[in-house]
Amino acid sequence: MSPSGPPPLSGTSGSAASAAGRRHTFRSVAPVLALCWLAVFFDGMDVNVYGAVMPHLLDDPALGLTPGTAGTIGSWTTFGMLIGALGTGTLTDWLGRRPVLVTSVLLFSAGSAVCALSGTAAPFGAGRFLAGLGLGGLMPLCLSVVMEFAPPRRAALATGLLMTSYHAGGMAATGLGLALAPTLGWRWVFWAGVLPAVIAAPLLLRLLPESPGVLLARGRTAEADAVADRYGMARPVPADAPTQGPKGRLDAVRALFRPGARWATPLLWLASFAGLLLVYGVSTWLPQMMRAAGYGLTSSVSFLLVINAGGIVGMLIAGRTADRYGPVRVSALWFLLTAAGALLLGARLPLALTYVVVAVTGVWLFSAQVMVYAAAGRVYPAAQRATGLGWVTGIGRTGAVVGPWLGGTLAAAGNDRLGFTAFALAGLLGALAIGLVPLARRIGRPTAAPSPAPVSAE
Repeated sequence: MSPSGPPPLSGTSGSAASAAGRRHTFRSVAPVLALCWLAVFFDGMDVNVYGAVMPHLLDDPALGLTPGTAGTIGSWTTFGMLIGALGTGTLTDWLGRRPVLVTSVLLFSAGSAVCALSGTAAPFGAGRFLAGLGLGGLMPLCLSVVMEFAPPRRAALATGLLMTSYHAGGMAATGLGLALAPTLGWRWVFWAGVLPAVIAAPLLLRLLPESPGVLLARGRTAEADAVADRYGMARPVPADAPTQGPKGRLDAVRALFRPGARWATPLLWLASFAGLLLVYGVSTWLPQMMRAAGYGLTSSVSFLLVINAGGIVGMLIAGRTADRYGPVRVSALWFLLTAAGALLLGARLPLALTYVVVAVTGVWLFSAQVMVYAAAGRVYPAAQRATGLGWVTGIGRTGAVVGPWLGGTLAAAGNDRLGFTAFALAGLLGALAIGLVPLARRIGRPTAAPSPAPVSAE
């Protein structure tokens, strides 16, 4: 694998530096990256809180959850995320990044409050579905913002840095589950999920800048240039601006199947399906699967903390490696290593060794999926990136629906440990799908007149 740096992701027709002469660096865009990091932190906390308190939910006779019902509710959550992701990519080009992002935060905070107040499984499931609507919209939106504002040749690293917050949020959820659920009950853990509405939403509304591309599309050229200058970015050009109006939103979806992307798009969807099946299946059922494998309750929940810690390390490694060798290569290799880790977890190992395997598996598992997003950011140009990422994450959410459902089905049948084999197969599927993206792009390009300066997704 020879090193090859990616070409710029945004503002490619503009100057390399803004009119104000400010350099475009991580430091210049740090406020934007920090706000997105905070939003995704709470996203990760809310997603992982369900798995963190799963054993306590199953042990609460008043709630009436069975393993099968719990898996179904996990799928309701991810079905809400599917709807949120598919809708957000299009809505954000129309309404703007900031208002849709704030709405997403308020939705999943409200869903957490509904769960905390629920006395039976049905309203609890409705709360998780509501949370899913907000969670599904937030992730592709933050990814799109970070890819637009990040230094062009550090987009994969910026994506990895952003996603460390997801796992920091997962660790926070696990910590809350360990600290609050045994003594105060699982409801207090969900009450903590209301904090994003109090902390993150006001900060995002006040401090997050609007996308220069969206501002330009609305005819607010001076504001678009001012935002770009403030953060040292290249000023946006018409090619960076999403087309407005219903026809423009339909054209953005059609563009996902333009020459050069028509075959890559379904492969990205399939890789995202496999990756999110892994992420949400493991996040929801790892404690219960480890408990079924013979580990104690505290150790089983602690494994979720450890795998998220590994995920943070993995994001940093994957981001730097992908900026050098390309996100496709890194994602494919990471998927294969995840499959190997899942098979090892299915074996009954000494406790200390199991912790090591869980941590190392976390290094590969989560960043394999994130590098799918980084690859999509190179396949789709700036004007279609929000829509493209929305559909990659949205279609991929079907995997997030299947993962918790599959874990619940296996647990209900007393076959919890077969989940490790199922997750290993998902890793192999993800490696195959993402690995074929460069070939699919070459096949899909027009033969008569090759497009100038093709963007490598490798």
